[in-house]
Amino acid sequence: MVVSRDKTPTAQETFAQMAQAAGLRGRLLVTLGLLILVRLGVYIPIPGIDRAKFLEDIGNSPLIGFLDVFSGGGLSALGIFALGILPFINASIIMQLLTAALPSLENLQKNEGEAGRRKISQITRYVTVGWASLQSIMLATWIQSFALEPGPVFFVETVLAFTAGSMFVMWVSELITERGIGNGASLLIFVNIVAVLPTILGNTIDVAQQGGREEIAKVIILLLAFLMMIVGIVFVQEGSRRIPIISARRQVGRRLYRERSNYLPLRLNQGGVMPIIFASAMLFLPASLAQFTQGKEGFLGQLHEGLNQFSNYISINGPTPWAYVLVFFTLIVFFSYFYASLIVNPVDMSQNLKKMGSSIPGIRPGKATSEYLERTINRLTFLGAMFLGIVSTVPTAVESLLGIQTLRGLGATSLLILVGVAIDTAKQIQTYVISQRYEGMVKQ
Repeated sequence: MVVSRDKTPTAQETFAQMAQAAGLRGRLLVTLGLLILVRLGVYIPIPGIDRAKFLEDIGNSPLIGFLDVFSGGGLSALGIFALGILPFINASIIMQLLTAALPSLENLQKNEGEAGRRKISQITRYVTVGWASLQSIMLATWIQSFALEPGPVFFVETVLAFTAGSMFVMWVSELITERGIGNGASLLIFVNIVAVLPTILGNTIDVAQQGGREEIAKVIILLLAFLMMIVGIVFVQEGSRRIPIISARRQVGRRLYRERSNYLPLRLNQGGVMPIIFASAMLFLPASLAQFTQGKEGFLGQLHEGLNQFSNYISINGPTPWAYVLVFFTLIVFFSYFYASLIVNPVDMSQNLKKMGSSIPGIRPGKATSEYLERTINRLTFLGAMFLGIVSTVPTAVESLLGIQTLRGLGATSLLILVGVAIDTAKQIQTYVISQRYEGMVKQ
């Protein structure tokens, strides 16, 4: 095996370690096995459903198409894993918001160490049970009309099946994180998105073959737009602002530590894919509420009409597609700042630098440092929000202009997740390879 002297291991060294190192090989096999298990569970169907009627009803629903991408086809197949990892993701987001809002949870996370983080993880599991039960009730209520024998028995069995399937997927994600490679929840979403790619690409190729040269040109333009977005996502996801910091000279016992120069990395896109997920959820909320109030009378019937008109107004396929672009872009900018304020606290960063005896050259410690960091973070967040807005609207706008709807659901959110998870997993594998390299040097 060839071991590079560079900090980053070569591809040859990485693949050699994946094949030869028992620890890394075992983790990879555990990860692959659990991912395959979850994919098989997607196709275990809920009994008592008129499948033909259900598939006909959801054929043109943009909401179902969007959610079906993240469930890996489980929602359209109505399998026991139809909800997948989404309730756990939603519960994690709720816990992040509550941690920033409630001092008791913030104290658990910051001051209680490993025990506090375990407590928060346990609370997240309880929230997942509640959220999965709520989503299961909504889903079971909706598919009652497609049941062969609708009634209380069917409703209870369906809710229990969906909730149990979601909790099993959550357990598998935690098992992957603990004993496998990468973040389990992110990898499950990654695999679900990849699972629907062959169908989407197959439908796109069929459109190109049936439409002649003009349709082929449209498909090529669309694929080039997605390729450019992937390149841009990689560039921005890896982009960061390095703020120089200097550690003061200090003496510990008889040893004198000199001044050291280092840097504080601030990512260009602090929120990752979360602002897009929040914005998409807000956009699809009126459509989902309109779908669940369909066929009702009285106040619910009037509510359905109002929600249906509003959702059509802000839809990319509606009469005013510019309204969709404007609302979506504005929501992404808002949630980018909102999420960045949750995960990055300039005051805490300033206090931590002061405790470590470090400072930013030319900036006084304390309030001046926190104000400087806040200005820098706001500028970076603005650039990241503009990037997310462009990435989110360009592929959908190009798809709408070209009139090709086969990539329905595969948008900027999917691309960001695919690229981000691939980069993070590759970095974790490289970190393991580097640790194995140094371990081998010590043994020698």
